[in-house]
Parts: sequence; structure tokens; C-alpha cells
Amino acid sequence: MESGARFEALVLPHLDAAYTLARYLTRNAQDAEDIVQDACLRALKYLEGFRGEEATSARAWLLTIVRNTAHSWRKRHRPDALAVEFDEMEHSDAVVHDPEAKETLGRALDRLAPEFREVVVLRELQGLSYKEISDVTGVPIGTVMSRLSRARARLQEALREEEVR
Repeated sequence: MESGARFEALVLPHLDAAYTLARYLTRNAQDAEDIVQDACLRALKYLEGFRGEEATSARAWLLTIVRNTAHSWRKRHRPDALAVEFDEMEHSDAVVHDPEAKETLGRALDRLAPEFREVVVLRELQGLSYKEISDVTGVPIGTVMSRLSRARARLQEALREEEVR
């Protein structure tokens, strides 16, 4: 298969997932677009090294590139990126269609530490397996499970606090 066609088959179907992850990691739509573009260029550059063929492995491979690109990009361009307010209304309607519920969920997710927000997005919004999350984040599966458990508990707590408001 020609590399252009292979790129289209492996990467393009996962652009929405790539953007969603970048958006949650950066909390800024413009930065997320830049990161996805950089990640796609990297994916194209290293396409020869990708050995998996399944759509799920291509998805995890691309999301790994997006994650690494986001972390590198943030260090270079936006050291204050964690201070930027997250606006769920600007984000995709990946999970919730009710605007008020989306806003509440966005505020609750925003209160999570980045490593917890990341695993929640990868598992609950992107539907990745623990193994895929482990591959994307570069941490052992046990750590993924632990982070996800703590993230869910903290997200529930944040959602309860949002209800009180």
C-alpha cells in the first residue's frame, strides 16, 4: 500500500479522537488544532515504523503521538497552559448532549490533575483498553488502573460539589 493511502487509512479515521485528547490536555481549541497538525506530521514521518494494522492499534499509536506532542508543545509554547480556563462548551459533544450537563462535566474534569484527566478521557471518552492507555501514556497497566480508579473517585466528588453549587 502506498504511504499516502496507508496514512489516510490509519490516521485520518482517528482525527476526532486526536483532537478530543489534545483539547482535554491543552484546554484550548487553537492549541489542540496545532498539536493535532504537528502530531499528524510526525505520524506521517514515522509511518514506516508503524507495524500494526488494526484500527485500534493505529488509534492508540496516533493518540500516543498526540499525547507526546501535547506535552512537548506545552513545555515550549505555553508553560502557563494549566492555568487556562477550560470551556466545555467549545469542546466537542463527545459524551453529553445537554449543554448544562456538558458544562458541569467540563468543570468537574477541569478540577482533576492532568494525569487523572488524561486517563478518564482515554478510557471513558475514547474507549481505549487499559493496555492501550498503558501504551499511550507509557505507564504500567497497574498504574493505569490505579489512576483511573482514583480519577473516577475524584470526578464523582467534583460532580457532587458541582451539584451543591
